[in-house]
Amino acid sequence: MIQIGFIGAGKMAEAMMAGFIEKRVMAPDEILAGDVSGERLAEVSRKQGVRITMDNAEVVRAARVCVLAVKPQQLNEVLRNLAPHFTPDHLIISIAAGKTTGYLESLLPNGRVVRVMPNIACLVGEGMNVYTRGTRATTKDSEQVARLLGCCGKAAELPEALFDAVTALSGSGPAFFAYLLDRFVDGAVQEGLPRRQALTLATQTLLGTARLLMESGMEPADLAGAVTSAKGTTAAGRAVLETPEMADLLSRTIAAAARRSRELAGA
Repeated sequence: MIQIGFIGAGKMAEAMMAGFIEKRVMAPDEILAGDVSGERLAEVSRKQGVRITMDNAEVVRAARVCVLAVKPQQLNEVLRNLAPHFTPDHLIISIAAGKTTGYLESLLPNGRVVRVMPNIACLVGEGMNVYTRGTRATTKDSEQVARLLGCCGKAAELPEALFDAVTALSGSGPAFFAYLLDRFVDGAVQEGLPRRQALTLATQTLLGTARLLMESGMEPADLAGAVTSAKGTTAAGRAVLETPEMADLLSRTIAAAARRSRELAGA
């Protein structure tokens, strides 16, 4: 029996499937993946062992929980074709960036909608998955979504009014953090470290810093202060990094991503 269906079988969808299977929430043959690419479906079937179909309507007919995992630009056409197949019994989980619950409900007169902003760290079970309920979704739906998303990392329910900021920070954030990390690695290479060793040092330092902040409850500024000694190496580096120009640049990075999220909502 199919427990969950995916409309779209991209990397994020596959990461969610892998999390469900690894945490034994459901077996591979209880997952049905639909996609227009037969090549992509074959790859997902080979790696995850899930059932596959090139007919998205079959996904909707087979599963009472459906994940919308298509690109935002394709969502309008996909939902107009699938809307007649959804019933009030369907729980519809959308991971399409920028598309609001109101937009989804306007195209889907039936079904209970939950909007999710995941991130790519779901691929290693460390995703930050933020969700919000549409007007028809219930508390039970919220609990089910939280349980499913918990298989891929952490889950948090937040008001939809915050989702553009969520998209910019945790949705796009892995790309921003990876870019900054790459620049630090480049600097270490220029100081003589082999790139592979520099990358190992940098990624473990980032991981350790994140865990320390989460487990201690410290504010980032307090941790930075704790590491910094007067006239020491950290102080010398911070003097370069902590400029008004850098603070403005990083703020504008988040603002630009949030602005694009708002634009996608209207696309």
